[in-house]
Amino acid sequence: MTTRAHYKSKTLAAWLALLFGSLGAHRLYLHGRRDIRAWLYPIPTLLGLSGLIRMRNLGLDDETGTMLLPLLGLSLSMAMVSAIMIALTADAKWDLQHNRTEQTRSSGWGAVLAAVVGLFVGGTILTSTLAFGGQRFFEWQTQKATAVDSEK
Repeated sequence: MTTRAHYKSKTLAAWLALLFGSLGAHRLYLHGRRDIRAWLYPIPTLLGLSGLIRMRNLGLDDETGTMLLPLLGLSLSMAMVSAIMIALTADAKWDLQHNRTEQTRSSGWGAVLAAVVGLFVGGTILTSTLAFGGQRFFEWQTQKATAVDSEK
């Protein structure tokens, strides 16, 4: 008895990466529940989310929250990169790799739109994450210098 593999839509995979990629939904769709990397995606996302919750509850001075929050930004940025890479894969290569057929199906504008949204959102999130991390780093350096000066 042979089992027929289900068709893997490039557009659906790109949108799953865009919307739920930080939780590994696109990998679960493409590779199934046995994909270990798919189950690793939620870990940094949830750690970063816990940092966000800590900072909302304890304020901006919470160092643990400040250290964890960039994980959320990086996880979301990685998901956007995954969406862009999936969306920009050539249709023939996609079908050969994921559908194991040489018959090419056109993905249409849905995949292109996912790439555009992923680029915009991913760029915004990554820039914000880098700005936040840089700001907090320089604030810590200023606090340390002020503490050393006040001890003298």
